[in-house]
Amino acid sequence: MSDSSRAIADYWNAASSGFDEEPDHGLRSAPTREAWARRVRGWLPSDPSDVLDVGCGTGSLAELVAADGHRVTGVDLAPRMVEQAKAKLAAARMAGRFLVGDAAAPPFRAGSFDVLLCRHLIWTLPDPEQALRSWVALLRPGGRLVLVEGRWREAGEQTAPYVAGAEHLPWDGGVGSEELAGAVSPLAADVRVEPLSGEAALWGGPVNDERYALIAQL
Repeated sequence: MSDSSRAIADYWNAASSGFDEEPDHGLRSAPTREAWARRVRGWLPSDPSDVLDVGCGTGSLAELVAADGHRVTGVDLAPRMVEQAKAKLAAARMAGRFLVGDAAAPPFRAGSFDVLLCRHLIWTLPDPEQALRSWVALLRPGGRLVLVEGRWREAGEQTAPYVAGAEHLPWDGGVGSEELAGAVSPLAADVRVEPLSGEAALWGGPVNDERYALIAQL
């Protein structure tokens, strides 16, 4: 593991103990959980599918995916996040496979999944466009890319400092929907964006920055 990867893993390991305290992370409130369950159900195929959750964190979205009958795999660089994800699905008596690995280059064969799901991760990557190409390669023909992203720092929201050098990341602080759609469009047959800022239940309260889901069909 490189020094930068180790620093990132250390950051998220340290954050893991309080990660689920955020309403949209832990999904402990029934309205928030139901709002995410409804959205995730709309983004994924109706038939049982192989879903890869990259940057899965503590597994809250993976649990929703599994609850709808999909076969879910999660990958995250932080071992403590992966431990919590495993425990979360085990407690819910749901099947899920979780492993420690680089979400930018998940360790799977090309064409292994029907859907790749990613939430609030891409801004942390040193080469997000290369990650997008890697993710698309993991999908089967007709597969689906679901990216939940935003520009949550534009509105002046105070956030804890990220790892040293984060200010040089291409999409530090998030990425707007137009820019992300421009990066994904050459890789997909169809791209659509669903605004999410106005759905307060998703976030545990109103937000005043850009949040959205981008769904790309190969």
